[in-house]
Amino acid sequence: VQLQASGGGLVQAGGSLRLSCAASGSTVSVNAAGWYRQAPGKQRGLVAVISLGGSTTYVDSVKGRFTISRDNAKNMVYLQMNSLKPEDTAVYYCNAWAVSGAGAPNMNYWGKGTQVTVSS
Repeated sequence: VQLQASGGGLVQAGGSLRLSCAASGSTVSVNAAGWYRQAPGKQRGLVAVISLGGSTTYVDSVKGRFTISRDNAKNMVYLQMNSLKPEDTAVYYCNAWAVSGAGAPNMNYWGKGTQVTVSS
């Protein structure tokens, strides 16, 4: 299973970006998924997670500004980021628990990061 994140970029404070994460593989089934971020000099931390059924959890700093969603038919996970702040600047990583096919174990996967830079 490969996860491909996209949608990062440079935006001014107050702006918006939408990150997308695509899980490749015709027999892949994504279970829980989430977005993490890592700012320079800091540890990677959770931003938001979404269960297979659509239940969501957010870190306090993004509540009310970010929305995680998914399209199970397309094996896609999204992160809509509004009212962006300079402190949101980080590399954002997609993470997912997924099975690669029938009978395969549920395993954890990381995508390559996508840079989000918010200028003041």
